Amino acid sequence: MKIDVNGTAHDVTATTVAEALAELGWAEARVATALNGDFLPKGARATTPLAEGDRLEILAPMQGG
Repeated sequence: MKIDVNGTAHDVTATTVAEALAELGWAEARVATALNGDFLPKGARATTPLAEGDRLEILAPMQGG
């Protein structure tokens, strides 16, 4: 299915947010996620389904000052 990840279209076979993160290479990364504009806690990723056209935002913390 086609989903939008950080503003870029991606074809994924994943059916949940956790599977999509793994498929996109973010499985082990410490990131924050939002699905269709709503914050998605880490604990909900494995049970949150994806649908065609969903918008997934993946945000990695930045260090510096």
